[in-house]
Amino acid sequence: MNEESDWIREARAGDQNAFGRLVVAYQTPVYNLAYRMLGNSAEAEDAAQEAFLRAYTHLRSYDPNRPFRSWMLSIASHYCIDRLRRRRITSHDDEEEFAEPVRMASQTPNPENAASQREQEEQIQELLGTLSPTDRAAITLRYWYDCSYEEIAEMLNLTVSAVKSRLHRARRALAKSMEGESNYALQTG
Repeated sequence: MNEESDWIREARAGDQNAFGRLVVAYQTPVYNLAYRMLGNSAEAEDAAQEAFLRAYTHLRSYDPNRPFRSWMLSIASHYCIDRLRRRRITSHDDEEEFAEPVRMASQTPNPENAASQREQEEQIQELLGTLSPTDRAAITLRYWYDCSYEEIAEMLNLTVSAVKSRLHRARRALAKSMEGESNYALQTG
């Protein structure tokens, strides 16, 4: 963490190499957040690049008393929420292309397990796509990044009670969707 503080201080002083080290340190979490929110690898790459560009241009406004991780994920989540809102307005597509998220290599590369895992990931991504952009951000930050209610509230400019309410409502909606898919599978299988 001390090394990260040095990078931030140097980047704020104009050292582009120091900012590059921050990008390397946070590129995977930012990309994965964008992918979980947008559901498309190309859009996630664009969103991650835009988030880092915004972070770089606003680096002087960063509060060193706040975790850099929270600040960076906040920038990325807000950009993704805006993009999702624009997509809803301009998009009339019935289906979206889902790509594979970045993940670590499996310890036991079993084709059957890999296919099953990919199927589960696609199902989760489709379910996330049914949530509002802000609810999707809250779920992603809570369950993929283990952020506290307070961190999520700060990142999304919500109250802690609003975060809890959104998470509760989103979990209920996801459970209902999963239950509906299970019933459909039983009826057609």
